Amino acid sequence: MAPWNFTHVAEFIFMGVSDRPELQIPLFLVFLLIYGLTALGNLGIITLTSVDSRLQTPMYYFLRHLAIINLGNSTVIAPKMLVNYLSTNKSISYYGCAAQLGGFLVFIVAEIFMLSAMAYDRYVAICNPLLYMVVVSRQICLLLVSLTYLQSLITALTVTSCVFSVSYCSSNVINHFYCDDVPLLALSCSDTHIPETAVFTFSGINLFFSMTVVLVSYSNIVLAIVRIRSSEGRRKAFSTCASHMVAVTVFYGTLLFMYLQPRTNHSLDTDKMASVFYTLVIPMLNPVIYSLRNKDVKEALQRFLNNPCRSLRLL
Repeated sequence: MAPWNFTHVAEFIFMGVSDRPELQIPLFLVFLLIYGLTALGNLGIITLTSVDSRLQTPMYYFLRHLAIINLGNSTVIAPKMLVNYLSTNKSISYYGCAAQLGGFLVFIVAEIFMLSAMAYDRYVAICNPLLYMVVVSRQICLLLVSLTYLQSLITALTVTSCVFSVSYCSSNVINHFYCDDVPLLALSCSDTHIPETAVFTFSGINLFFSMTVVLVSYSNIVLAIVRIRSSEGRRKAFSTCASHMVAVTVFYGTLLFMYLQPRTNHSLDTDKMASVFYTLVIPMLNPVIYSLRNKDVKEALQRFLNNPCRSLRLL
């Protein structure tokens, strides 16, 4: 087909998680519950770590930003997804799709590096406790968070520009529940070598760097815990680290599955299931994994509930 015969796509249509009519309302209720719990949990963490003086440490500073990222990631995707379950028109405009992809990439890349910063913070706290306040100072925390958001913006702008630089013509039905780069490129009627290379390169670099930090940090943490003489101390430390490592493993595992395989090996239906985990389920679970099992956060929540007006004035 000659380039001048292409019909420019003005909107895209989502197939959703499932196109079976009898599942639309049950899925709407399930994802509404997930998004509601995500918003409640992460807003709670943001509020507590902002108003409680005992949570003004580097660990909770990173946790607050992780909660902001998780809430942002879910909000980019879930509201539009929920509306589509109740509407016969499951479309999104061309530029709306570009904005959604860009927003998703900002938050998913930010989460990757925020998890790395949190792993590094725990490594210093456990392996070098005497130097903790020097190594993880306020300036270092601000620098790590700033670099995290900067890299996420660079990745989002570059990849989104590449994905929407190709032509979309005959088909505009996305086999997904949000605008993601892999299902979008599957619709393109022009050469996708450059955007595919950009997706693979940025995904590989971001995942390799962040996973290296996480693996090295947690490996040293485990070695330090093994050296603890008290069996009770080892048990508590392993219990805390195990929940963190489970969350990190599920998150990185689904991302590796999605992005670091050739396009020819992709099954978009399988990718959708993996996407549900890191866009909706993990942001819901992170407040529980990282904080609601934490004694300091439980006590902060109790203080907040005892005098919410005074706490909110501190915001």
